[in-house]
Amino acid sequence: MRGLEFLCRLLRTATAAVALLGALLVVTNAPARAQQTTTVDVTPNAVEPGGRVNIRANCADANNRQASVESDAFGRVFLQPDNNVQTGSATVPGNKPPGQYPVNLTCANGNTATTTLTVVNMTKPSQGPATGGGGTAGGAAGPMVIAGGLGIVVLGLGLGLFGRRRRPHAG
Repeated sequence: MRGLEFLCRLLRTATAAVALLGALLVVTNAPARAQQTTTVDVTPNAVEPGGRVNIRANCADANNRQASVESDAFGRVFLQPDNNVQTGSATVPGNKPPGQYPVNLTCANGNTATTTLTVVNMTKPSQGPATGGGGTAGGAAGPMVIAGGLGIVVLGLGLGLFGRRRRPHAG
């Protein structure tokens, strides 16, 4: 009985210690969570020439003021405050060569951030890929595949009818 009381007391003490430690961690990390960082994101981060990208930025304590983004991929764009972030969009010129282009954010409070936009040149295929034609392919294999498939279907129907005919009727 004494052992059980000792275990209960030990468990209560351990629980109180864990709760105290958790509260201490929350209190000491609260200022770190309140402090915002400066970021910039471009969506999509890979685009073809002539494509449009959306820009979203966070300027910490200056999200209520205009910011600017500049890149060799699309020039200079001004971002507008929108629900405690800054947003904008840009179009990559149709003659922009493929490559990786830095996108530089400058906030009204002087903070800066950088991300990368990749311009890709995806060529469009002129016809579908040559993957074969399956049962519609030319040559001797096509008719054989069709005949084999039809034979399996006929055999299945025959077995089904034969099995149905031999069942005794309850009655």
